[in-house]
Amino acid sequence: MDRDAFRPSPPAEVRTEPAEDGVTLVFVRDLRHPPATVWAALTDPTRLAEWAPFLADRNLDSAGAAVLTMVDGETTTPTTAGVRRAEPPHVLEYTWGDDLLRWELSPLGTGTRLTLRHTVADRGMLPMVAAGWHLCLDVADRLLDGDPVGPIRGAEARDFGWPELRDAYAERLGES
Repeated sequence: MDRDAFRPSPPAEVRTEPAEDGVTLVFVRDLRHPPATVWAALTDPTRLAEWAPFLADRNLDSAGAAVLTMVDGETTTPTTAGVRRAEPPHVLEYTWGDDLLRWELSPLGTGTRLTLRHTVADRGMLPMVAAGWHLCLDVADRLLDGDPVGPIRGAEARDFGWPELRDAYAERLGES
């Protein structure tokens, strides 16, 4: 696909849940690929570099410390992380700075239902977080389809529908 022709898919199913240290965004997405394929995209640093908002210093398929480096153009920001649970190919849970992410993969026919629970301290961040993960998962879906567009990170996301997604998620989450 021509990267300039990339447009995001419609907003996904989202909701919030209360959390001890803030609020959790629950983001659900159905993918056409089996859980083992999606698991590899979530854990393998080479695959993550092709779609995620960060680079990982190691494979995230086992518990332990890690560094996830945010990328925004030429600017990189390393953040400490820690994999708490890695149960291939079903549950991946890790901290990323002060946030907690839990990825749950469930078989759905020949594909996967991906449920991301991303806990943040500031409820006002939820629409931005949802829009960011939405774009990242659109890119991951294309990558898994064999039609990569390359990662869309940081300020560049504004050129690929991030503001509209943020506004749509703000409305869905009652944050507008």
